[in-house]
Amino acid sequence: MKTKFCNGETDPSPLGLLLGCSSGGGGGVLPAAGQPPSPLAHADPEGKDPIAAGRGGGAITPPSALPPPEEEPPLDPRTRRRAYRWCKEFLPGAWRGLQEEQLRISPIRGGLSNMLFQCSLPDTIETVADEPRKVLLRLYGAILQMRSCNKGESVQSQKENDLQGAEAMVLESVMFAILAERALGPKLYGIFPQGRLEEFIPSRKLCTEELSLPDISAEIAEKMARFHGMKMPFNKEPKIKFTRESRTRKLNKLLSYNLPQELKNLRALLEATSSPVVFCHNDCQEGNILLLEGRENSENQKLMLIDFEYSSYNYRGFDIGNHFCEWMYDYTYEKYPFFKASVLKYPSKKQQLHFISSYLSAFRDGFENLSNEEKSKLEEEMLIEVNRFALASHFFWGLWSIIQAKISSIEFGYLEYALSRFDAYFDQKRKLKV
Repeated sequence: MKTKFCNGETDPSPLGLLLGCSSGGGGGVLPAAGQPPSPLAHADPEGKDPIAAGRGGGAITPPSALPPPEEEPPLDPRTRRRAYRWCKEFLPGAWRGLQEEQLRISPIRGGLSNMLFQCSLPDTIETVADEPRKVLLRLYGAILQMRSCNKGESVQSQKENDLQGAEAMVLESVMFAILAERALGPKLYGIFPQGRLEEFIPSRKLCTEELSLPDISAEIAEKMARFHGMKMPFNKEPKIKFTRESRTRKLNKLLSYNLPQELKNLRALLEATSSPVVFCHNDCQEGNILLLEGRENSENQKLMLIDFEYSSYNYRGFDIGNHFCEWMYDYTYEKYPFFKASVLKYPSKKQQLHFISSYLSAFRDGFENLSNEEKSKLEEEMLIEVNRFALASHFFWGLWSIIQAKISSIEFGYLEYALSRFDAYFDQKRKLKV
């Protein structure tokens, strides 16, 4: 027996679901004109999210599979009620008859930009057909809802913020649906203005130390190359936009760096650096890479990239340089500021070339047929490219962290993280002698 989804199909494609189910569970993808997106329901009534992780976050457990804990932690009634409604309205089969008190819901220590929950059927309820027993509920965070702290407080500025927030959420949902359609990400079960329901994948996230393992690094390179090879229906302009000088001057009050001048220097350096514009993940850190359960000992195809909220067309060098920067940061530290940084863990030239060679083998047709001299030339050129764009990664995430310090309720040392990224920026700059 096949169960029907909310768009009337028994086996809908993610894109079909995206287009056909936009009116359920709290309305369509877009809020009404002039209306802000619905506010995020926080899991902690005191305003501190207990599920912070990914790019930082307190009290993160070491990487492990993600079964629910034996005892569910307290959850505020509003979040639980909304989660129940979304599961009941979007999921087929046994979920349709589920009572609110039967829903099992547990926070997952997920990303700093979103709140993540595992929702599941109780063991006493049998599935009707092929509906999932567990799903991942993702609630969008403030960075996607774009209640910007940079545009002023006027009515017009707030309208612009709201429209940008709606656009960001729509684009991210379309992106997720396309990636699911191409088997590059989890399945999509439902979308609504506040978030979406995704496939729950038995897995664990990588830890920082694993990024340097040769087989892991090679497969990440291959996955990134496949990502970069996609043709997507989005704006083809690179995502890196040099921050307005007026905004940078405000940030300069918080940091003891001459950011306006550094911005000019960085712009000139990157404009002189050749890097193709491709579809980029833009946040390929260990928390966004899953090691699939049951495939841990496989030679390949054991990883999956997740969390695409920052994905866009961008410079290839930024995506790879950003990944190299993430080797330096451990977000599992349980005490304030909830991260550790070590510039000594930035990949060596040998490790970088191992990654780049694996990347080019997957991305560039005929690379394996080139002479050793030709291969070496391409690899050395790319080495310069990604290390220069690593500077942009430090600059971007430094600014991002300052913004998060103002708008996020997650307990994390955002300003300390910003200072760490700018320290790493200047260290990298000295090493490159630029």
